[in-house]
Amino acid sequence: MMKETSERRRERRLRYHWPIWFAEDFDEELLQGQMVDICSAGAAFTYYPVQSSLYTGQPITARFSVPCFGIEEGFNMANFTRTGSVCRVDKVNNFLHRIAVHFAEPLPFSPGEQAADEYDTEQKLKAVII
Repeated sequence: MMKETSERRRERRLRYHWPIWFAEDFDEELLQGQMVDICSAGAAFTYYPVQSSLYTGQPITARFSVPCFGIEEGFNMANFTRTGSVCRVDKVNNFLHRIAVHFAEPLPFSPGEQAADEYDTEQKLKAVII
């Protein structure tokens, strides 16, 4: 028997690995994670819960950069600070957690929909990650 899955996402996500800094309160010590993917409404990242564990519903503020692809293969990194809430916590293994965050205010563009197709996005990202 084959399982049917339905995609609930409203837009394509941009998958990339870049640092993300976060805390419940930006006046506290910031923790570092690594971005997994992002769309205009939220992001997923991994981090090592050595100092602090995040939980579903927890308010969070994050600072991160997103590649913005321009004309003629050029790109810039757009910097953002967003508040939001943790909507999912997955324990990847004993040392690593994957966190999904929903932003209170969406990004002004759709990061995963900047390229014509997924191959084009991957090729552009290879140039970013040197």
